[in-house]
Amino acid sequence: MGGGGSTETGDYALSDGTQRHYADTYADSLRAPMTAEMEGVETLLAGTLNFYAPYYRQCSLETFASDSLMLARMPLATDDVRRAFAHYLAHENGGRPFVLVGFSQGAMIALELLRDMAPDVRARLVAAYIVGASIPQRLLDECPHLVPARRADDTGTIISYNSVRDASCAMWPRSAVCINPVNWRIDGEPAHLDTEPSPFVPVEQQQKQHLTVTLDTVSNLLLVEGYASPDYVIPLIGKEGNYHSREIWLYREQLRANMQLRTERWLQK
Repeated sequence: MGGGGSTETGDYALSDGTQRHYADTYADSLRAPMTAEMEGVETLLAGTLNFYAPYYRQCSLETFASDSLMLARMPLATDDVRRAFAHYLAHENGGRPFVLVGFSQGAMIALELLRDMAPDVRARLVAAYIVGASIPQRLLDECPHLVPARRADDTGTIISYNSVRDASCAMWPRSAVCINPVNWRIDGEPAHLDTEPSPFVPVEQQQKQHLTVTLDTVSNLLLVEGYASPDYVIPLIGKEGNYHSREIWLYREQLRANMQLRTERWLQK
């Protein structure tokens, strides 16, 4: 499986006062949080799958405060990941099937990889997990090879969702793609999830919470009931009641098992 990371970098100044808007992947202070995220995601999701994740010049969090900044800055980060993916295919993949995973900024970049993916590479795609991002309908219309998942074991498809307390807490425009990662349904059937609520506290120090996760087919958001932990609001762009920072953690067991299942189904084909 290959992963694209989220955003750990904020704007920062060099010693001469120059403002920087991208992570310096050779600076230990900026590389360390990226390493920690990669190691965390591998622990949570990889299971028996090999795991590859690139360091890239991710855009700063401030980039996502406006569409104009995103348009100006995202191409550099995207090109880094595109070149890393090409290296992976040429030197690491060995013609094997693969799972593509992206979260937040990494999910936006993974969508660009999917848009441009060559047919022979796409034929080996087990599934793409585009988590914590919005997938516009126009992209699906332009790229008929981008097929949303409809159940737990279809392959070559896109799995995507965004979790909130209610629809008013959404951070992104309405996404055309959503599936419930607890029951793997695309209707409004509620699913029950017992899990530790926080990725920031050791599991042994937490009590499980009993959550109900329902796909709202109007907003295409996952509505999470029963979440009782202190709310963490992402700086600058976050909203209270938006569970963006929990999108991998809450469903980690379901995601790990699902990647294994889809891989088995791909191999059976």
